[in-house]
Amino acid sequence: MTTTIAALIAFLFPLAYSPGPGNMFFAANGARFGMKATLPANFGYHVATWLVTAAIGFGALAAFTTHPGAFHALKLFGSLYVLWLAWSLFRSGAHDEAAEAAPAGFGTGVMLLLFNPKAYLIIALMFTQFVADADGTSEWQLVLVVTTVFTLNNLLAFLAWTAAGDRLAKQFREEQSARWINRTFGAVLAAVAVWMAFG
Repeated sequence: MTTTIAALIAFLFPLAYSPGPGNMFFAANGARFGMKATLPANFGYHVATWLVTAAIGFGALAAFTTHPGAFHALKLFGSLYVLWLAWSLFRSGAHDEAAEAAPAGFGTGVMLLLFNPKAYLIIALMFTQFVADADGTSEWQLVLVVTTVFTLNNLLAFLAWTAAGDRLAKQFREEQSARWINRTFGAVLAAVAVWMAFG
């Protein structure tokens, strides 16, 4: 089991820490609102991650294989949702009105995971590689271990990106600099949305 976990972490590390919709979203929110304000959305994302990963591990991905149209619809809606988030960020500054400047909440984190079809593919690939009877461990135990390791690894990556965004913003508190940072993150997030749609 220890060998399986070590191999899994090595497999997940470049995927978790490279720029993706989740990382870019949380880096941008960290830059705009600070680390603490992003925690509800981060919690929502990772509760959804654990539940979706466990469901896929126990066979729910078969529904997408049987109905490929559903997966393509999810892919389209996911990329449009991330594009909308990117546009909202691109238009924002440092001193937006309170109603417009509220940080993302638990529900936004959940939606970000649910509308990320790339996450489904990574999860499915992960299970094809790492769920097999190892050291006498039953398959259901392996699914739960892999699900938990995947979720915690993702959480650490998101916290690192959020902290980086927060640290960057602390260097640029003026309105003009804040707009530049938000537009940069917005443009990167928009590029990620396009990659989600056509990649």
